[in-house]
Amino acid sequence: MLVLIIDEMHPSIFPMLEQIGVKADYRPTIKPVEVCEALAGFDGLIVRSKMRITAETIKHADKLKFIARAGAGVDNIDAKALEERGIALLSANEGNSQAVGEFTLGLLLSLTRNIVRSDHEVRNKVWLREENRGEEIGGKTVGIFGYGNMGQSFASLLQSFGCRILAYDKFAPEKVSVPAEQVPMEVIQAEADVVSFHIPYIPENYNFADYAFFSGFKKPVWFLNTSRGEVVDQDALVEHLKKGTIKGAALDVLENEKLHTLTEKQLASYNYLVQAPNVVLTPHIGGWTHESYIKINEVLTAKIKALLQL
Repeated sequence: MLVLIIDEMHPSIFPMLEQIGVKADYRPTIKPVEVCEALAGFDGLIVRSKMRITAETIKHADKLKFIARAGAGVDNIDAKALEERGIALLSANEGNSQAVGEFTLGLLLSLTRNIVRSDHEVRNKVWLREENRGEEIGGKTVGIFGYGNMGQSFASLLQSFGCRILAYDKFAPEKVSVPAEQVPMEVIQAEADVVSFHIPYIPENYNFADYAFFSGFKKPVWFLNTSRGEVVDQDALVEHLKKGTIKGAALDVLENEKLHTLTEKQLASYNYLVQAPNVVLTPHIGGWTHESYIKINEVLTAKIKALLQL
């Protein structure tokens, strides 16, 4: 069994693959345009986010049995193209769920306690205590959109704060269980103090959080997004931050994360977000820990092994 790896991976992947009888050809510097020709003769492909995997990418893949995404989201892979070729699609959602849960909690604390803002002030010799009086998480109602591995991880951490946890999962409502209550979206909009997004980016979820979505909340909420930037209409978010419908936002993802390629329209909303004192921005690092780097390899290896045993 021969696998091509086209992105940088933690070195633990090699002994893990060897233990299940898989040999890795490691080419992290390969250019995207070279991958199509290179796939001939390989049984598997392991990729992170270097490129989109399309029908064109795999047209010369004469032996390909699976593509494994070293991460959670698979929005850079054309699942339909793989299905048509009978190629399995694997992902490592479980590998960084703890990391994302902890990070989301950190974002919430940063927002509600003005941690980032007050840090900047003190570094500039500004000492404001009353102006940075915050809110406690304890007793708040938290609405979680998407109750997969990431949403469940965040919910488990919120338990110790005594939060009421509401969850809405359009595509897999059966996943919602204690400590969360399964509710319609409208209940979250009516009762939540905090809203956290953990939904995948698929066509149905594009701009899921649009102007009407934010307008539906009955009281101002704290908004967190550690999923994908494309699921939020960034202009709509900015408008509701200006109106006060959104008390503050913490965004680990943006609609366009290649900041040097922003369109004029994207730049306008980006410029507002970067200067807003009630906004925390981070560079898509929610699942990015030293531990998750290894856990992702463990999850992928286990799934590849299970696939080979079918």
